[in-house]
Amino acid sequence: MSADHDLLIALNYYAPYVSGLTNVARDVAVGLVERGHRVKVVTTRHDPALPEHETVDGVDVERTPVVARFGKGVISPALVPRVIAASRRARLTNLHLPMLEAGLIAGRCASPVALTYHCDVSLPPGALNAVQRTAVDASSRRAMRAAQTVVVTSDDYAEHSRLWPALRGRTLVIPPPCHERPAGQPRFRDGDGLHVGFLGRIVEEKGLQYLVRAFQALGDPAARLLIGGDFATVVGGSVVDEVRALVDGDPRIRLLGFLPDADIADLYASLDVFALPSVNAFEAFGIVQVEAMMAGVPALASDLPGVRTPVQETGFGAIATPRDVPGLTAGLRELAAAGLDRAAGAERARARFAVGTVLDAYERLVEAAPPR
Repeated sequence: MSADHDLLIALNYYAPYVSGLTNVARDVAVGLVERGHRVKVVTTRHDPALPEHETVDGVDVERTPVVARFGKGVISPALVPRVIAASRRARLTNLHLPMLEAGLIAGRCASPVALTYHCDVSLPPGALNAVQRTAVDASSRRAMRAAQTVVVTSDDYAEHSRLWPALRGRTLVIPPPCHERPAGQPRFRDGDGLHVGFLGRIVEEKGLQYLVRAFQALGDPAARLLIGGDFATVVGGSVVDEVRALVDGDPRIRLLGFLPDADIADLYASLDVFALPSVNAFEAFGIVQVEAMMAGVPALASDLPGVRTPVQETGFGAIATPRDVPGLTAGLRELAAAGLDRAAGAERARARFAVGTVLDAYERLVEAAPPR
């Protein structure tokens, strides 16, 4: 029996939902289609307005109905049998974790399984969340035992993961695909002062409250802080009200809201420093900081496993302790005065993290699977 698809990707949320995990899956799917591979995605119908089946950018997308929501997760009983069925006609199955259903799926797939383990589940304290975290971790361990390969974004993150004992000896490092944006226009710039930027979901784990305080501690009336990101449709709730209260009419700080792709290059072109002040291990890499680096903008990243890796590997930025407002302020001042070679920093980021390099690695995974 010949395979209908070279690669089957399964995950809980897929485009048009926006998150680091979904963006990785989308970029791998679309990128491999553009290289001539046949790719199918099985995911949940997290938004009932989405069709059950459609072809998006050449990718065959199948969505299963959601019957309930549980915290940040969705419950879709049809997902497991649909993925297993699709695996019978795929050369390789790629599950993106964390995913509660992964343990049930991985051991029953008819094709070889490669997991992409993005990060440990990180939830607020509480008995219910503790049960959810334990269940997802157990499912991930079970999936790892059944998989041929576990892709991780960095050795640094894998070695600090709660699941390192299950990961040890099974990992392959493939960083997330990071897009080199076209040259933008600095239309978000307002004056000659230091321009600091952030792009991402306006949620607790991003640490924006600490960045706002650190920026305000600069005491520079000419400085600007530009915050781009969604706060209306994020899963798990937004902290935009808290951020707005901290801004409290400070004219130097702008909340830009969700930025379409067409505006992102202009945001990067407007910045002197990109900040990624994440506060917990839910953030395992930070694609946006690398995209900023590729545009010639140094990054100020939190000293968290995986998050610090792009700065450490390129030398193009600085690292600060999470939640440390004085440390973040010092990092901003350091980068403002550093005089880094932006062209050289951008080239180092491109060489390590560009989409083409990442797609090469996923393509090798597909081609290593036996033909069907």
